[in-house]
Amino acid sequence: MRLKLTERTYSNFFVLPALIFLLAMVGYPMYENIRLSFYDMNVMNIAGVQSFVGLDNYQALLNDDIFRKSTTNTLIYTVFSILFQFLIGFALALLFSQKFQLAERLRGLVMISWLMPITVTGLMFKFIFSLNGGIMNELLMKLHLIQHPIEWLVNPSNALWSVIIANTWIGVPFNMILITTGLTTIPKDIYESAAMDGATVVKRFFLITLPLLKPAIKSLLVLGFIYTFKVFDLVVIMTNGGPVDSTEMMSTYAYKLSFVQYKFSEGATAANFLFVILFIVSLGYLKLVGKEEVM
Repeated sequence: MRLKLTERTYSNFFVLPALIFLLAMVGYPMYENIRLSFYDMNVMNIAGVQSFVGLDNYQALLNDDIFRKSTTNTLIYTVFSILFQFLIGFALALLFSQKFQLAERLRGLVMISWLMPITVTGLMFKFIFSLNGGIMNELLMKLHLIQHPIEWLVNPSNALWSVIIANTWIGVPFNMILITTGLTTIPKDIYESAAMDGATVVKRFFLITLPLLKPAIKSLLVLGFIYTFKVFDLVVIMTNGGPVDSTEMMSTYAYKLSFVQYKFSEGATAANFLFVILFIVSLGYLKLVGKEEVM
């Protein structure tokens, strides 16, 4: 007992620097952000005394049309980005898990989109979807699929889908790699036995591949939700929330409230809404991981 107690004391001692760092760099800013949301701080009284307003900032944001629209945009962006990333990534993982020449090289080539900086990707897709001279419009017109250039980024009905396409291109390799890793853990003997029993490729996929990949798929979808829901840089570079707030996200709106309109308390409140949603999803992910470890 004394030996175990000593090991635990030493282990806690080595963890202490990391804990202090997290409290200083993450814990204190989070506390200050939550505290700020209950006060009225703006550019006019930042150096003076801020009055306590309670839940007024939260009520004001819930009645804010732009905030409600940004929440809806964020949910649509997240759901469809995850859906497209997962389906395409799953298909590529199944393709590259087959043994054929250039499979590994092509898999590495697909990873380029995930390794590129978001700023570079955002600028690249901004040029791809340009109204005049954009690669997308030029290609579609040469194929005679359209007669006039499409307003990808300047039309409110198209702008959000353009950003979703760009984010899908970024996230496909992440889905592909994790699913490929899950596929490698499935014993080949199971497939061979099923084939000998007369199971078709489709039956093997739905009765063997999907059930055995279920833990990996759950983790992938939850992590994808967290990474996608907090999008900021891609939207700022491509559309900056426009046109007409059609691509405004919760993160970009919180930034604009704080550092463009200088409504610091309302910006902190918007960031808290984003934090609460991601915190709940993170708790679900930790619970999911805990169940898998027990099993």
